[in-house]
Amino acid sequence: MNQASPLAPDAKLVFAGSPTLDGRADDFKQVWQRRTGSTPADRLLGEVRGSFSIVHANGAGAQIAAVDRFGVETMCYRVAGGSIQFARRADELAGSSPDICPQSIFDYLFFHAIPSPRTIFRDVHRVPPGHFVAFENGSAVVRPYWTPQFHPSTNANFQELRAEFLRLVQDAVGTRLDGGKPGCFLSGGTDSSTVAGMIGRASGRQAATYSIGFEAEGYDEMAYARIAARHFGTEHHEYYVTPDDLVRSIATVARHYDQPFGNSSALPAFYCAKMAKDDGVTMLLAGDGGDELFGGNSRYAKQRVFGWYAALPAPMRRHLLEPLLERTRLGALPLLRKGRSYVEQAKVAMPARLQMYNLLLRLGVSDVLSKDFLDQVDVREPGRHQQDTWDHALADDELNRTLAFDWRYTLGESDLPKVCGTTALAGVHVAFPMLDDALLDFSLKLPSSYKLKGLKLRWFFKEALRGFLPDEILTKKKQGFGLPFGVWTTRNAGLKALAVDSLASLSTRNIVRPEFVRTLIDHRLHEHPGYYGEMVWILLMLEQWLQGHAPDYRVQA
Repeated sequence: MNQASPLAPDAKLVFAGSPTLDGRADDFKQVWQRRTGSTPADRLLGEVRGSFSIVHANGAGAQIAAVDRFGVETMCYRVAGGSIQFARRADELAGSSPDICPQSIFDYLFFHAIPSPRTIFRDVHRVPPGHFVAFENGSAVVRPYWTPQFHPSTNANFQELRAEFLRLVQDAVGTRLDGGKPGCFLSGGTDSSTVAGMIGRASGRQAATYSIGFEAEGYDEMAYARIAARHFGTEHHEYYVTPDDLVRSIATVARHYDQPFGNSSALPAFYCAKMAKDDGVTMLLAGDGGDELFGGNSRYAKQRVFGWYAALPAPMRRHLLEPLLERTRLGALPLLRKGRSYVEQAKVAMPARLQMYNLLLRLGVSDVLSKDFLDQVDVREPGRHQQDTWDHALADDELNRTLAFDWRYTLGESDLPKVCGTTALAGVHVAFPMLDDALLDFSLKLPSSYKLKGLKLRWFFKEALRGFLPDEILTKKKQGFGLPFGVWTTRNAGLKALAVDSLASLSTRNIVRPEFVRTLIDHRLHEHPGYYGEMVWILLMLEQWLQGHAPDYRVQA
């Protein structure tokens, strides 16, 4: 099937989420069927708005399946016996004796998630965000129907853009309320605080806000959540997660996902959603997306600093700075060590530069993983996956290309599955007003200098909300629901026992080298709990998932 050919108008349509077409949500199915037969498949999908997954099938079998631009809704598929099967979850297609893919395990250890289209199961795939799968003549082909295309305005007017932005945010929040008790996550950051405030504007009702705290120095930002709650007069709810909570819930959360998932803020998000569920909330709004659409992550400023190196004269770089800092002892001196690190990173092109501090790579692939396991994987595959994604965006500058890159990896493959998975486990629905299509379109036309002004993160976003958000929140450093897992593991006997037992069990599967596990637990974790605790968490969640879904899996020699 050619991706541009029209769909059969008399086919069966199954969809999930909240799609609209031609502005119609109430009779989406009728509008879709009317447009098929005359509109090419990729163009028709490109006109659908909202979060959705769609399967369009005729009598001979499925023609297409697609998911929304960010992959809020999911769809997996499996080709077998000349036919294709679809399901929302990968484990629903894996069968009773699942075939685990070693490459997917490596991808998980690299990304802390398994990027689509691959899943943990060798013969099951996931439709990537903004893509569709076309099936004909016994084979499936995955193609994009939407590509991030930036077209920044050359004559931006701040006041006009501000008025438009505030209206779009309020509309996005208002259209996602379900008529029940209006509630949202509240971390105390700019995104969640904006959603909390806009709920009151859009609905005329008091928002219910839900925040998570930790009794651990450097991890708790409940003070900022309280500032936002007081400022907007919300009905505020708090819960302090404890190490004992993790011991009780880690296995449940890990096994709830249809494949290994290592975002460590999944546990706090689960307890936040559970608190809202117990309070009677049926639809919980989340603030995810503001950083990635409007330039709010600290790495954007950091990468801009690295970009300045290329602007230096080539002779200065090649014949002075690089030889001096990289090939003499001067580069090892305390005062010049940072300069050497800067040059080493600046010389690496994006997006590979982003992985220079990748945890798995820093620890050493061959030091962490068994030889038998490495013989079955391609360690360069994650890099190719990232390069393809980087090249896919239609952007003229590095900042916008980095934003589009994060739409795929930070949002589509990590943060959104985290929130969607944990809210589903808690029994509430979730929506993401910051990822509204109109706001997405708005961000595509916003000048890069409005997103990152010099080294000022999300300049326009903050200036547009000045006077609406408290000043303390506009100037705070980003934190979110970070989990003090490593710190707690060194102090709590029950949590340490769970970690030790899980990693010992994982070491028998011939994936991770037993000597690495021993060194990680006995020495490195105590040396730097925050840093090495992340690797303990990644391995722990992998083992807990395997125990629930593939308990007998072991890499063969």
